[in-house]
Amino acid sequence: MLSKILIANRGEIACRVIQTARKLGIKTVAVYSDADAQALHVAQADEAVHVGPAPVPQSYLQADRIIQAALKTGAQAIHPGYGFLSENPDFVQATQKAGLIFIGPGADAIRKMGLKDAAKALMETAGVPVVPGYHGSNQDPAFLAEQAQTIGYPVLIKARAGGGGKGMRLVEAPGAFSAALEGAMREAQSSFGDPACLIEKYITQPRHIEIQVMGDSHGNVVHLFERDCSLQRRHQKVIEEAPAPDMPDDVRAAMGEAAVNAATAINYQGAGTVEFIVDAKDGLKPDGFWFMEMNTRLQVEHPVTEAITGLDLVELQLLVASGQPLPVTQSDLSIQGHAFEARIYAEDVPAGFLPATGTLDHLAFPQDARIDTGVRQGDTITPHYDPMIAKITVHGPDRASALGKLRTALAQTHIAGSTTNVAFLHALASHTGFAKGEVDTGLIARDLDQLTEQPAPTPAIIAAAALADTRTDRPFFGFRHWSDARLYIDLLHGDQPINTHLTHTGPDTYQMDGTPLTIRRDKNRLTITSGGHAQTVSVARTGQAITVFQNGHAYLFTKPKIGAGEDATGGDSIAAPMPGLVKLVSVKQGQAVSQGEALMVLEAMKMEHTLTAPRDGIVAEILTQEGGQVDGQAILLTLEPDHD
Repeated sequence: MLSKILIANRGEIACRVIQTARKLGIKTVAVYSDADAQALHVAQADEAVHVGPAPVPQSYLQADRIIQAALKTGAQAIHPGYGFLSENPDFVQATQKAGLIFIGPGADAIRKMGLKDAAKALMETAGVPVVPGYHGSNQDPAFLAEQAQTIGYPVLIKARAGGGGKGMRLVEAPGAFSAALEGAMREAQSSFGDPACLIEKYITQPRHIEIQVMGDSHGNVVHLFERDCSLQRRHQKVIEEAPAPDMPDDVRAAMGEAAVNAATAINYQGAGTVEFIVDAKDGLKPDGFWFMEMNTRLQVEHPVTEAITGLDLVELQLLVASGQPLPVTQSDLSIQGHAFEARIYAEDVPAGFLPATGTLDHLAFPQDARIDTGVRQGDTITPHYDPMIAKITVHGPDRASALGKLRTALAQTHIAGSTTNVAFLHALASHTGFAKGEVDTGLIARDLDQLTEQPAPTPAIIAAAALADTRTDRPFFGFRHWSDARLYIDLLHGDQPINTHLTHTGPDTYQMDGTPLTIRRDKNRLTITSGGHAQTVSVARTGQAITVFQNGHAYLFTKPKIGAGEDATGGDSIAAPMPGLVKLVSVKQGQAVSQGEALMVLEAMKMEHTLTAPRDGIVAEILTQEGGQVDGQAILLTLEPDHD
């Protein structure tokens, strides 16, 4: 067994690997950038080595520095985690050339599966079903447009070196193909250094089901059953579960066999995932699934597989990397219960899932759930890296009980200091169709308005905010003491002012706008009864803000700013919604533009965001340029004043 490993990653996955390594008595070495000097994975590792400035290309993608850090610290092997260098065959070769072990598959296997077009050709040879499409090398836009027409719309443009939804565009009509291809190629070049794309038939009611495989150096390959990852937004997974709902035994057997054949065809070693697109229109069938791609690394959603099999996938990775055979055969494996994983991100869901930043002033997770995280209370979510805060995994004897546990766990997840997707996840977990197992990749898009609904704060929520100073019996800022019994509230919820009063009518009893309330407090928890209905909320005071948590929602209240002016962006300018890199400026000064017309493309947190005109008008001034790095809320472009 290995005695010391270096983890060439950061955040949640680095902490996850450290956890298993510690269990096995293996010493760990972390690497970190300037931005991560005080990060959790650095604190948890036995040693840590600085590898560069905050930007990923200058730190976590510096293969030579990482290999030198491993050699300098006496590490025997490198665990790549996921993302960054995890699927870079040149890094694998360089690691092995330096006399180190790469904890993962060989460079040849990664290369064969790294380019989607070549991988699909290989899978066809191995007898694995492949979705119809063009997977060739001709990248002429006109030729690709012809192929799309031949395949038949809708089609999916996919970066051949892609993953995580990057370099992917859904095109529903020929007129939109050219612009979509340009955007996909541009994003693919930025994310993977390879602009080449392939074109595939888009399945109109698809499910995304993947099979976890594990291989060793002795020729053994097993599958650890399936995960359903159909709940996606922008082709990125949101909630995953294992096993897949309504999975017939014959389909499970067929998909498992296909995944093992795929891994065997490339002599695969270590943990990997074979992803399939499944036609759910008429139920799951043995001939209704097709190979999409193989991820030659550990997946973000691996905890649900661990929950239903009782296996530690990182431990298996370390055993295989040490040259040991897999300790299980296919006949040893069985499914135990049901598991869900929800990915908690710092992101503004109603604003279009825009990545968010901020300091995690308050961070509380549920006790009855598995929490994988790389942050602590007080840490900052920066624009430099993926904005994941944590993964919550729950397990139950069946799907219904596991889903109930997920809803409870999300309701007990309290985060203040950054906008998050917790309320959205709770709405998904409470979705009637999802509860019935009616899952496909279009569910979120179809029901987005329902899932992103933001309820207004009730009198009970407002009262909880008003009484949120848990340090004393004195009320929160915004109250003006006009009498001993009446407390006047002056708060903001978002940009909506709240001006009312709370009247203290007796022990634990109040009245707000004619509504009688009974409020009992226990530190940061308040039980509020109104009209015979009792509800418990939690509150967190951070600086000059109060957050009230209820049923997955986080209601943020702040004190109004005296003399605050109008919104700086108004209707005459375009502001950066977050810090990022200007990838494209598609208009010129003096040009007439129409409302909704694309003006710029901003790259932030590995994704492209198109900024559009807020109204018809004339471009007055462009305040940035392609290649420029901009701060969040920076004004990028202005329109001539509208004098109508």
